[in-house]
Amino acid sequence: MTDSATNKPAIWFWIVSVIALIWNGMGVNAYLQQAYNTKGYQEMYTAEQQEIAANMPSWVTALFAGALAAIGLLVRKSWATKLWLLSLIAVIVQMGYILINGYASSIGMTIMIIVLAVVFYWFSKMSGSKGWLK
Repeated sequence: MTDSATNKPAIWFWIVSVIALIWNGMGVNAYLQQAYNTKGYQEMYTAEQQEIAANMPSWVTALFAGALAAIGLLVRKSWATKLWLLSLIAVIVQMGYILINGYASSIGMTIMIIVLAVVFYWFSKMSGSKGWLK
């Protein structure tokens, strides 16, 4: 077997990578809706929730390394792992700020965001150790 055949990712690598891209794409979409205060965004949240979001520091909402990391994973680049780590750190800071200040409208979603950030970072590290990332 050749080296390139040995390093061919399993089908579940592609499935998880696409899920990571979709998940992080939804995060980017949510940020853009909030940033541009779209009608859809206004309809999803109460006036109080919109006020909280509007008064939140931009550093809490504006870092989306996960979307770039997901693209890096799909093109099988080793730098994706560094971006996943940056994304994980950002998620911990963002969600920590939200939880400490009592802004979490859904504790379940907040925990899920943290758990998925950990899973995607771990998955990227594991993919690199298998030689699937170059």
